[in-house]
Amino acid sequence: MVPLLFAAAARGKDSDAASVIIGLERAALDRSDKGDSGGFLEISASDITYFDPFLEQPIRGLEALREYCRTFPSGEPASGEMENAKVQVAGDVAVLTFNYTTRLQKSGRVNRWNTTEVYRHTKDGWRIIHTHWSLLKPALAQ
Repeated sequence: MVPLLFAAAARGKDSDAASVIIGLERAALDRSDKGDSGGFLEISASDITYFDPFLEQPIRGLEALREYCRTFPSGEPASGEMENAKVQVAGDVAVLTFNYTTRLQKSGRVNRWNTTEVYRHTKDGWRIIHTHWSLLKPALAQ
C-alpha cells in the first residue's frame, strides 16, 4: 500500500510540474509572438544550449543566446498556437515537447514547428537548459 501512495504522490508532483512548465513556455511564446524574446531569456539557465534550423552550430550559454536574440528583426506580430504539449518529468529534469503554429498577422504567413525544451528545476524554479526548434514540413505531393 505504501508504494502506491508514493507513486500517486509522484504523479501529482509531476502533474504540477507539467502545469508550471507549460505555463512558463506559453507566457514566453506569447511575448515572443509580439517580438519580445525576453520571456525565453528570463526562463533560460546560464548553461543553455539552443538549436535552431537557421543556425549551422548550436548556441551555448545564456549570454550567447542573448546576443543571438538581439539580431532578431522586430518583424510583424504573430499569433501562435501550442498543440500536443507533453511534459515528461524525471526528478529535477523535465522534457517538454510540442508543435507550434504561428500565423503572421499582416501577411497571414504560417510557420509550423516541432519543439523540444529540456527544463531543470533550480532554486529559482524551472529553467530551460536545452532548446531545439525544427520546421515541420508539409507532406510531399505524391
